[in-house]
Amino acid sequence: MRKNLPRRWACLILGGALLMPYMMVGVLVAAIWQGENANVLLPTQIGVFVAVLPVVAATGLFLPVRALEVNAAQGLLGAHVETPPRQAGRSWQERRRTAAWFTLHLAVGGVVSGCTLAIVPFTAFTLLLPVVGNPTPVFGAVVTPGWNAVSWALGGLATLAALVAVAAGAGALLARLAPVLLGPTPAERLAAAEEQARTLAERNRLARELHDSVGHALSVVTLQAAAAGRVLDRDPRTARTALAAIEQSARAALDDLDHVLGVLRDGDHSGARDGRGVPDRRPQATLADLGDLVAASGAQVRQDVGDLSGVPAVVSREGYRILQEALTNAIKHGRGPVLLSAGVRDGELRLEVTNAAGGDGPRPSGGRGVAGMRERARLLDGDLHAGPTQTGWTVSARLPLRSSP
Repeated sequence: MRKNLPRRWACLILGGALLMPYMMVGVLVAAIWQGENANVLLPTQIGVFVAVLPVVAATGLFLPVRALEVNAAQGLLGAHVETPPRQAGRSWQERRRTAAWFTLHLAVGGVVSGCTLAIVPFTAFTLLLPVVGNPTPVFGAVVTPGWNAVSWALGGLATLAALVAVAAGAGALLARLAPVLLGPTPAERLAAAEEQARTLAERNRLARELHDSVGHALSVVTLQAAAAGRVLDRDPRTARTALAAIEQSARAALDDLDHVLGVLRDGDHSGARDGRGVPDRRPQATLADLGDLVAASGAQVRQDVGDLSGVPAVVSREGYRILQEALTNAIKHGRGPVLLSAGVRDGELRLEVTNAAGGDGPRPSGGRGVAGMRERARLLDGDLHAGPTQTGWTVSARLPLRSSP
């Protein structure tokens, strides 16, 4: 309390200073209204003080004073006011809270400032009464120097102590109310929580895409490097083809890694953003890039791809990632040619990847392969199945082109 008292008192003085223009205009209007009988003494000023409070409230309601008051509350009152999130417009709930605080700050600050301007000089005056050389009139009474004036000096000190107590209490009251009136409104907290959820969802999406892309590239690199090593001496042409596939896969993975790191580095800074308000640096892969995906894999893939031009962008992106992960699993754990089909039927995107299982069958890779594919499918109200079939190991997915009502 003692540590914060000077700064809180300064905050109250600031409120009185902000109230001064309203009081000056109010006194001027009152003087013009009363004409020759104008009286600007204390009773009139009290009436003006009460009359200008609605104008102060209107100022807080319509003018952007919240940032100023938040800084004053944090820096002078020592209040822990959570910084409100930035929003395009002001809600009426926030306007009412700001108006209530602004009115309270200026009203309490005006009273404390007025008392400070009156009581501090009065106390100094009463302390001089016992030692002045001549009798002095005080409030209609004549005070003579000596012991007769000591009671006045004690009264001045008591009045000053009362002022300190009032200032401390007023500062504590404002410090307690500041987080309530200046902090985020429930609507702002909800918006901040939604923004945090969107950010978390985007980071999870980036993690899935990085897993799928880099995992696919590493699988291709491992497979093609092994193949190149086996045929390097007797079939250089095939080795060069494998090395080209390694280079293409590595470049694609490096681009995806650079994209993800760039998004994370940019954070909330300005720049190109996607439809969800997340920084974006380049177009994401879709089913239109399926040919490049198959070519970069270096595997023997038999494709049965229909017309995918009518697939929505978000479905096309998730479908591409599902096929990428399914193809990665086929390369890592399967053998023989891979059968890949993609087409639209009955308002759904149908995807399927099949190949003969390896000697010990498909094994979990320790990542989120199948689980990640299922999660992508569920996000689009679709479904995915992965498991052994009569023809080998099959991953099949159905993704609705339009969300259900």
